Amino acid sequence: MTFTHIDIETWQRKEYYLHYRNHRCTYSLTENIDITKLKQELKKRKQKIYPALIYMITTIVNQQKEFRMSKNDSQELGYWDTMIPSYTILNQNQTFSSIWTEYTTSFPDFYTAYTQDIATYANLNTLSPKPHEPLNTFNISSVPWIDFTSFHLNIYDEGEYLLPIFTIGKFIHADNKVFMPLAIQVNHAVCDGFHVGQWLTKLQQFADKYQDWID
Repeated sequence: MTFTHIDIETWQRKEYYLHYRNHRCTYSLTENIDITKLKQELKKRKQKIYPALIYMITTIVNQQKEFRMSKNDSQELGYWDTMIPSYTILNQNQTFSSIWTEYTTSFPDFYTAYTQDIATYANLNTLSPKPHEPLNTFNISSVPWIDFTSFHLNIYDEGEYLLPIFTIGKFIHADNKVFMPLAIQVNHAVCDGFHVGQWLTKLQQFADKYQDWID
């Protein structure tokens, strides 16, 4: 993993970054992503959809720098070259764990790695059962019991957390289609509504063109 430092003094976003650092502004929104054809294809293959959704989200995160902004151990502002998903799973005792899986551009390889991680770390009943989580991870969670129209997280870190947070809701079935509610929380200091709009457009296109990456 490579972290690229940003010189705030010469950064074109300096004014916006400092403004929203002073005002400590984060925001969230929810969009319904059409996953009808993708879900049908995965069902034919007898594959789980959760790793496919994690793969999709991570792939598009890695295509857009605004979603990879963070600070390193020295508290320097910059961005990671590649992000790795850290995602929640439900344990048999009704607690949850957060585990991470190395990202690869190959979906079949990622699916295999995900399956191995689940087999190894599921139902250990601890919050973070997989050790040595790298710094370049971001969070994905799933609440498949609730088909929400909005979802907000309150993080009391004085607005220092810059990475995006994604939450997947219960699928919505309407008009012979299947939609995934996806809540996105970002820090306005590094990510504007324009960037979120770009990201969501890319994600929907990626879901629509699943044939290009599923094999």
